[in-house]
Amino acid sequence: MTLIARPPVYDANSHGGGEFGDLPEWDLTDLYPAPDAAEFKRDMDWLESACADFASDYEGKLAGLSAAEMLTCVQRNERISSVAGRIMSFAGLRYYQITTDPERAKFLSDCQDRITAFTTPLVFFSLEFNEIEDDAYATLFAADPELARYKPYFDRVRSMKPYQLSDELEKFLHDQSTVGAAAWNRLFDETIAGLTFTVDEQDQGIEATLNLLTDHDRAKREAGAQELARVFGKNAGLFARVHNTLAKEKEIEDRWRGMPTPQTGRHLSNHVEAEVVEALRNAVVAAYPRLSHRYYELKRKWLGLETLEVWDRNAPLPMEDTSTVDWTRAKSMVLEAYAGFSPKMADLAEPFFHKGWIDAGVKPGKAPGAFAHPTVTDVHPYVMLNYLGKPRDVMTLAHELGHGVHQVLAADQGELLSSTPLTLAETASVFGEMLTFRKLLSEAKDDAQRKVLLAGKVEDMINTVVRQIAFYDFECKLHDARRKGELTPEDIGALWMSVQGESLGPAFTFMDGYENFWAYIPHFVHSPFYVYAYAFGDGLVNALYAVYEEGDDGFQDKYFEMLKAGGSKHHKDLLAPFGLDASDPSFWDKGLSMIEGFIDELEAMEG
Repeated sequence: MTLIARPPVYDANSHGGGEFGDLPEWDLTDLYPAPDAAEFKRDMDWLESACADFASDYEGKLAGLSAAEMLTCVQRNERISSVAGRIMSFAGLRYYQITTDPERAKFLSDCQDRITAFTTPLVFFSLEFNEIEDDAYATLFAADPELARYKPYFDRVRSMKPYQLSDELEKFLHDQSTVGAAAWNRLFDETIAGLTFTVDEQDQGIEATLNLLTDHDRAKREAGAQELARVFGKNAGLFARVHNTLAKEKEIEDRWRGMPTPQTGRHLSNHVEAEVVEALRNAVVAAYPRLSHRYYELKRKWLGLETLEVWDRNAPLPMEDTSTVDWTRAKSMVLEAYAGFSPKMADLAEPFFHKGWIDAGVKPGKAPGAFAHPTVTDVHPYVMLNYLGKPRDVMTLAHELGHGVHQVLAADQGELLSSTPLTLAETASVFGEMLTFRKLLSEAKDDAQRKVLLAGKVEDMINTVVRQIAFYDFECKLHDARRKGELTPEDIGALWMSVQGESLGPAFTFMDGYENFWAYIPHFVHSPFYVYAYAFGDGLVNALYAVYEEGDDGFQDKYFEMLKAGGSKHHKDLLAPFGLDASDPSFWDKGLSMIEGFIDELEAMEG
């Protein structure tokens, strides 16, 4: 299953939680009562026999199936996906609660090993399906309306047809995956969770230390940044080994498959054309001077500094309120904003708060950042936060609940069609943030409060658009360089720094050690080239929100229909009812102009 996670730029947190009220924890019993529950064993046993029976019944026979027989075959495959997804969701979510717990890590690993072994015989399914001739494929799906519903899923499967390997090689890659990328991902997660940072003679984890970068006290921000640099530098060799191995593994597989670029696989899985992503990337890079460079020059003046250091990037403004937001207030802020758009949206979000669908507190060993996990379509999503009461934590709550609402609405599509491509997966989350921000802005008491809110939103948008495209460029450079040979930590650091100055602008200087800050970004490890989805989603939502503000008739109904579609439609079809087209190069400029407009307003306040 895919973890839909926002970039952990703002989700940096500290210890504690009691001061913010009664923070909810996950109740995973909707998946399974316990690791040793009879239900868990029942499903694991069923999965083993179901996979073997499926392979026995269908391997070598797909091309000869009638439409009715193919429908039965697809539904059996979907049921297998659902049970396997439930097992892995349970094991994964338990692990993310305490990644340093050896028992939970072993349980997750054992589940991965067993399910990989069970499902290896099923690798034939997509391979053999792609061998069906195009005419026969079209005829098959035209013959049965219920089968035709699954066609968007199989169209995406067939997009991999040109890059398909032999059955034996595909089975080998599937079988060895648990000791390949998955093992390196676990090493990264456990290493990050186990790092210790010492600031003011106090030992703490990465979340507490990253949290210092948003402290009002510049000395504390600097101390946090210097300690992050020290620890990242001390571990740079290990992190470089993780990146070198994963990038090389990807290069080998891409080469065998004949993928033209390292990004091709991500574009295919996102169901988005390479030229659309390139247009997005180029539009954002061209806008750096109009966006981040302008904003950070304003911030430099507000902070009264000659130049900004990296520990000033997410610093609060001098006039910013230092009070925190307790959980009850955060909940009401987000639900009221959602209800202002549509009572239905608030109704969909409300159960997350009282049914054990959110894990909000910061705890030792807990995974950093925030995410919404869709689990499986016959259960419900789970949201993870590391809540510390900052205004950005409230925005993170609005963001992840947006994912949750999207996942609940898309569940009716079923296991194969509910999953939304990453480029569209950020739509509801960013929209939820925008609704919450607009509500707070409308309630601002004076110009000073409005200025703080606008500045905070611009920073969020820069971090979501500019920073993520800079991350994307870094990844492109990293994978390209790795094709030429092994990369030292210094090599990777040089690639990292090559995009930082360009994206942040002349207001910044960079401390020694910042060249190792690539080390903690999980997306580079878990989901190569994922990051452009954030910029895609932000630009898409900015354009979508402009349509909403213009009073588009029936916008709410069209919006919910878009979310309900899940992964059953292409982005062109989903955006058409709103009069939008992401393949139009000028589309991205519309979204970027919203950020530019906020900066215009901030500059006008200075006058």
